[in-house]
Amino acid sequence: MKKIIAMALVLCFALGLCACGGSTELTFTTGGTAGTYYGYGSALAQYITNNTDVAVTAVAGNGSKANLELMDVGDAQLGFVQNDVASYAYYGTNIFAEAQPITCFRAVAALYTETVQIVTCNPDIKTVADLEGKKVSIGSAGSGVYFNAIDVLGAYGLTEADIDPQYLSFGDSADALKDGKIDAAFVVAGEPTAAVTELCATTDAYLVQLDDEHIAKLMETSSLYAKYSIPAGTYKGIDNDTLTVGVKATIVANVDVDEDVVYDIVSTIFENKDAITAAYAKGAALDLEFASVCGVPYHTGAAKYFAEKGITVEVVD
Repeated sequence: MKKIIAMALVLCFALGLCACGGSTELTFTTGGTAGTYYGYGSALAQYITNNTDVAVTAVAGNGSKANLELMDVGDAQLGFVQNDVASYAYYGTNIFAEAQPITCFRAVAALYTETVQIVTCNPDIKTVADLEGKKVSIGSAGSGVYFNAIDVLGAYGLTEADIDPQYLSFGDSADALKDGKIDAAFVVAGEPTAAVTELCATTDAYLVQLDDEHIAKLMETSSLYAKYSIPAGTYKGIDNDTLTVGVKATIVANVDVDEDVVYDIVSTIFENKDAITAAYAKGAALDLEFASVCGVPYHTGAAKYFAEKGITVEVVD
């Protein structure tokens, strides 16, 4: 009998979707520890766990593509992803055009804008074109950063072969910039991003600006990009607004997660904006209209909450 009980408990934890002691346990994959996904995701997980019957554990991840792949094999039930990467995965386009689409997930809510930040300590690098022949970090394997970097380079007529690519996390990119091991780094995250904040606090660093002409070319590649300006003073020593583009940081859930569980997650986040913001400043960006459009269908639990607020979102069977 003891063996049977033990085996049942092991199975319960392994599935991650079942209720144990009245609490549903979900794994939430985020991003690297120096990025917004991890910090914000950890704060959300803690708040949801403390205030609902849903126990959410946030774990570090390797970014959007990797998070979707983990969900596809059943190793995660929630994940942070860029909405452009989510759309490519779901519809089998762009980076997923030669692979099987990933359709095991649905959107929960878009939470904030992730900005494309191109960071350098070299004042001679003034435009994306100046990255040609340079050592440039374009994100860790499996991250959405890589695909954004390729898109941005492409808008300026450059390819991965035109730079010396380095595949580093945000924290490793910041360290490599500080040590002069790379010339620039792409960081796609909500600003201020911890790794960039720490770099600017100790080193003269700069953000490379995009321009309207090349932003228009970029948006022809994907309509999910939006023009965005990083305000002056976001980082120490950067005293001018920086024109760039952004995508949406979106929480997705496995389609098999119970509707009531996802409803509880969404309602807890949006009905407690002030408390979420107190836990993590990015909570101030929470907005229902923003949250309800991300380019992929929504989970029925999320759709139920949005409908109560008078907002219709896309759902599929």
